[in-house]
Amino acid sequence: MKELLGLLGFLALVQGVLGLLHEFTRWHVGLVQRLGFLDGYEVYASVALIVLAFALLAAAESRKPG
Repeated sequence: MKELLGLLGFLALVQGVLGLLHEFTRWHVGLVQRLGFLDGYEVYASVALIVLAFALLAAAESRKPG
């Protein structure tokens, strides 16, 4: 379970950072800008993903190994 939480946290962090990178540099990277229902809210969704990532990584660290 610890590994799964760590992996999900890492993926959420990467997608959040890539979403912000897309918004500020217009590089076509990440998944957030490809979701149609987030039109106009990409920055908020990216920040929410980063916050979620830190929460998942903190939960992974607090779990016992195994």
